[in-house]
Amino acid sequence: MKTRKQLHIKTIFSLLVFMAFLSCERELSNDAEFATFSTTGEVFTDLPIGLGSDFYFPFLGSKATAFSVDQDVAYESDASMRFDVPNANDPDGNFAGAIFRIEGSGRNLTEFDALTFWAKASQGVNIGEIGFGQDFGENKFQTTRTNVSLGTQWAKYVIPIPDPSKLTEERGMLWYSAGTNETGGFGYTFWLDEVKFEKLGNIAQAKPAILNGVDVAQDAFINIPITLTGLTQTFSTASGNVTVNTTPAYFDFQSTNIDVARANELGVVSVVGTGEATITASLANVAAAGSLALDVSGTFDFAPTPPARNPEDVISIFSDAYTNVAVDYYNGFFADGFQTTEGGAPPIDVNGDMIINYTVLNFVGIGTFQDVAPVNITDMTHIHVDIKVNEGIDPGDFIRLQLLNSVGNNETSGDYTIDGSALAANDWVSLDIPLADFNGLGDRSQIGLLFFISDATIADIFVDNIYYYR
Repeated sequence: MKTRKQLHIKTIFSLLVFMAFLSCERELSNDAEFATFSTTGEVFTDLPIGLGSDFYFPFLGSKATAFSVDQDVAYESDASMRFDVPNANDPDGNFAGAIFRIEGSGRNLTEFDALTFWAKASQGVNIGEIGFGQDFGENKFQTTRTNVSLGTQWAKYVIPIPDPSKLTEERGMLWYSAGTNETGGFGYTFWLDEVKFEKLGNIAQAKPAILNGVDVAQDAFINIPITLTGLTQTFSTASGNVTVNTTPAYFDFQSTNIDVARANELGVVSVVGTGEATITASLANVAAAGSLALDVSGTFDFAPTPPARNPEDVISIFSDAYTNVAVDYYNGFFADGFQTTEGGAPPIDVNGDMIINYTVLNFVGIGTFQDVAPVNITDMTHIHVDIKVNEGIDPGDFIRLQLLNSVGNNETSGDYTIDGSALAANDWVSLDIPLADFNGLGDRSQIGLLFFISDATIADIFVDNIYYYR
């Protein structure tokens, strides 16, 4: 019995020691770094560096063979990256564009402040976009420098990193997109060399911005999200100020009232309640220029869904329900000094539903005669339009529709007046007007202008579902 008791004591003691050892190990593991990622800055010197064997991914529609390694042209080295931008009519792709993505784990780029490279071209050109952070995944930290001007001699270029602390595991080492818009459709060649992430130490005076640095105020509606655009970061560099386009994940967004609106890391503002809220942002603890002030009155009142019609019986000018014909503009400018109408160009996007909003309305035209074909509505019998007047309606208020045929030639026109009694304040009204009721309109084979005229009796309207039908 004594021997067994001693054995039990020894066993318990051993277990306690073992458990204490595990406890110590657990505490140490909290401070241990289990996964580390390469901190290599070089992307291409005489050959691709550490990208793996499957690293080049062309964009859809681009020429897949645009990239090669040039053994004859280089900047103080033995080889360079060569990009042959194709002619615009090349059947294998009408532009050059691709990403260079690491095959495998990404790199820790937190100790660098810029992507740099030397570049030149076969002629003076602007490369549309060059940057890093595209990986054909989330593209979470995509950074882009646009309209990069290349000459025929080697020069060094800098693309600052908006916030290096974010790049703990980045796979997208380089991306580019180059076309022939500025060369008349003719191709050219450009070269990059000594492509690397560097710590330059002279990237300074950060000036981040959202909404292109503009303070925007607008109405908003519950459950209709708003995407923040115009996200940039500007730095002072040795060669001057450089501005790059950035993704929302670099920013920290703030709201003055999260019960009304708040923004997530994707830059999408969720509108959740009525009231007022202002969205601002910062990048690496620097306040961003620009803000979004929202006034939320409630939910958005969409236009009624149009009745289902055979598409062959419809010619649509502006509707999400049908395929629209080509349109020159939704708010033509008439240089007579009398037009005051704003809005309509472009239409507003309310959660994927396009709507025209005309403000300061006195008259405005939707054009289909300059760069597009006039509309032949000879076989149509009616025009449909949904109108919402966003204000009170007084006696004598009206909206007149006017159609112009064969604009600038043997021009004829006809009009139809919608009395204020046929409209509703702050509510949609669906109108189906016989084309025969447009006084004075005979020929309808070349309709080039549709006017909305109020003579300033009504100033603010929503318009949707404009189409002719039979």
